[in-house]
Amino acid sequence: MSRIGQTNTVKQALRDLAALVARLGVGGIFFANGWAKLEDGLKITGAKFLEQGAPAPGAWATVTMLAELIGGALLIAGLAVSVTGLVLFAEALAVFLVAPPLNPISLNELILLGAASLLLAVVGAGRVSVDHMVVIRRRESEAADEFAADTEADRVIASFKEPDKPAGDAPAGEPRSVEDTAPHPRPRVSGGEAKTAEAKTAEEPATAPGDTLVAGRKKPSSRGRRTTTD
Repeated sequence: MSRIGQTNTVKQALRDLAALVARLGVGGIFFANGWAKLEDGLKITGAKFLEQGAPAPGAWATVTMLAELIGGALLIAGLAVSVTGLVLFAEALAVFLVAPPLNPISLNELILLGAASLLLAVVGAGRVSVDHMVVIRRRESEAADEFAADTEADRVIASFKEPDKPAGDAPAGEPRSVEDTAPHPRPRVSGGEAKTAEAKTAEEPATAPGDTLVAGRKKPSSRGRRTTTD
């Protein structure tokens, strides 16, 4: 590997490590704040928002508690970091504008958490995250689909390239029957056989119309009998 490649690899590893540390820190603080609100209860949390001048303190207590608990857990896991970071940034900005904390330390913490959430939403979760695993699986699935499509296309193209087989082709392994078209000489008849055949033909009397052969003899027709009797 070249020096440029090694440098890029090191930079990418440092980015992933920085994103992981930022996610764990920011997500952990958000989750801890939400858990503290949950332990104090909605009444106590609502009373704190009321002191800060927030309208509908009960609703503010519920919304901020859920956003910090769920958003903090998602940041720690690295799941949907872009959306989660924007939601947490919006929550911090809304609290800063509507009901800013009276304690300066809490106010500074709110500003830092909002800025870090926005940064994570833009930069991303890094490779050590659930988001990266989802992206890898999606890419693998897309690659598998593309490979299957290419294989099917190659098979179709190969089927078009194969020549059509004649209809009269015999199956593989069976000999094809070849029609014998060569001329063959006619069988010769000897002189004795020819004379015998002619003699038999001459001895056979011609059959008159109306005669019937009965047991090897000709039976005269009924017309001949009537004429003789008369």
